[in-house]
Amino acid sequence: MQIQDDPQSDSLRVDVENGIATITIDRPRRKNAMTQAMWQRLPGIIDDLTASASSRAIILTGSGADFCAGADIAEFDDVRGDAAKARVYEAYNSAAFAAVRNSTLPVVAAIRGICFGGGFGLAAACDLRLATPDAAFSVPAAKLGLAYPVDAMADIVNAVGPQVARYLAYSAARLDAAAALRAGFLMEVVSGDLDARVGEIAATIARNAPLSIRASKASIQAVLTGAPGDAALAGEFGDRTFESVDYAEGRAAFREKRPPVFRGI
Repeated sequence: MQIQDDPQSDSLRVDVENGIATITIDRPRRKNAMTQAMWQRLPGIIDDLTASASSRAIILTGSGADFCAGADIAEFDDVRGDAAKARVYEAYNSAAFAAVRNSTLPVVAAIRGICFGGGFGLAAACDLRLATPDAAFSVPAAKLGLAYPVDAMADIVNAVGPQVARYLAYSAARLDAAAALRAGFLMEVVSGDLDARVGEIAATIARNAPLSIRASKASIQAVLTGAPGDAALAGEFGDRTFESVDYAEGRAAFREKRPPVFRGI
């Protein structure tokens, strides 16, 4: 199934197949740089996928040779030209990062080529990140005279650790895929077919119990934030698994020595 993009926007494409939703940032002529309209649309797309019973996992990727060059600087004079507009724009950024981070569905980033700025922020908000050997990573805000939203910086610190986060933010230097792997930002560098490998991981996730995965994602987030509200939500999600149909199915499948068929209820 393909979810049609808004013809007036340029461009986020969504495809859903076998429980796996793929969101493609589709502006290859601009190295998949995100416009303000795209930042605004992304939370709604993720909310729709999360609400759909047919989606079990999300893949976030870019069209063509690159993942995402970040925000489209060409429109900054219009949409980010003064402090008031910049604050509004930053709010759209933060909402997009939060949508990825807080989605109850696991989000896997498939990264090729450039992964800079807001693109790096999107990837950092994902649960898992895999990349090709040619991938390059940068947080170039210091070269633009801008600052990252605190929540986005938290994702970066959680993904690479505080020292590498400082280096990236202060220097605006680039990391290659090997360095990003050593820093812990990447789970794997894939020399072969990236889409096939990411698809394999997403399919494995999609076969498992959705309520269990939701509870695990919430628990991990609670550990990272240390926020009492996040811990309470994780506990609530965990409690719901105990009386779920899927828990009964998991036990039955174990006894009967067959693969479980989970329904997310």
